[in-house]
Amino acid sequence: MPPHRRRRRVPLVLLLRCAAGVLEGVRPTTPKAKTLHLKTPRTPSVLAPMPDTRPSWFKAKAPGGPGSRYAELRKSIDAGKLNTVCDEAACPNAGECWEGGTATIMLLGEACTRGCRFCNVKTDTAPPPPSADEPLEAALAVASWGVDYIVLTSVDRDDLDDGGAGHFAKTVNLLKELQPSILVECLVSDFAGAYEPCTTLATCGLDVYAHNVETVERLQARVRDPRANYAQSLMQLRRAKAASVDAPSPILTKTSLMLGLGETRDELRRTMADLRANGVDVVTFGQYLRPTEKHLSVVEYVHPDVFEELREEAVSEFGFEYCASGPMVRSSYKAGEFYLQNLLEKRREVDVEFG
Repeated sequence: MPPHRRRRRVPLVLLLRCAAGVLEGVRPTTPKAKTLHLKTPRTPSVLAPMPDTRPSWFKAKAPGGPGSRYAELRKSIDAGKLNTVCDEAACPNAGECWEGGTATIMLLGEACTRGCRFCNVKTDTAPPPPSADEPLEAALAVASWGVDYIVLTSVDRDDLDDGGAGHFAKTVNLLKELQPSILVECLVSDFAGAYEPCTTLATCGLDVYAHNVETVERLQARVRDPRANYAQSLMQLRRAKAASVDAPSPILTKTSLMLGLGETRDELRRTMADLRANGVDVVTFGQYLRPTEKHLSVVEYVHPDVFEELREEAVSEFGFEYCASGPMVRSSYKAGEFYLQNLLEKRREVDVEFG
């Protein structure tokens, strides 16, 4: 094993909505899981009443004190003037994630050109241009953390001709130059359905191409910005997989869905079938949590047993390479990064042996 593999294996992850750590709290006694999830479709609304109480399985750790991993990352991120979705989205899991070596950093600025009804990131129809120095600054920061797996993400930038794909690609290239062994995941927008930005990114040398469909097809218009839609997201995931045939090495494609917005189990099963039909390798499921009263109300708090059943179905029945599923799971999940890292490293070994 090369020396750089023995130094540190704490994965620092950059993602769209922060990853969750180990869940705490005792699960209440409840009926069997399949009776808990909605069978009748419902539609979320900003003005709808919330469930009476948040279940006991939601519990987040407070940030660590001086000298903690949280404090180290806070100092490094502040010094590099990097934007985090932990801060922008007011994520309740920041303390848990950062203490475990997981952070969330956005490229392309902190203002999004879209306004999805679930997201607390601020919006701007004409945000300032991205910093030309950001790819190098981000790459240097990541290299200084000594990690093996990184996830890059951003706000939507519909104001840019390529949606920011070139900015991402430059960052990936710099990361690979500074640390050739690093595995890079990019969690990106749909690039407004454009072909070239999608394929540019898919062939730039990244290892995981991630784009979130967010919810089932029926709820797309209610949950996401009008410029996003189910078919467009599936198309971009399919394009990325197809384009990667010409990439330096095979890539994985990945997506995420929020639960508790009124979807049914049948709708989730249809979604999983659609994702696999479009070449998606990895899926994650997490509970939707309303960030403010101006956002969609939670329709249902989905029981942890339902998340576990969905995880089993995704892998054993639908054939996903990996599924992270739990109430506090977000777009990227640190336990999943260990799995993906091992999977990608095995693929690299096969490429070397038979290439």
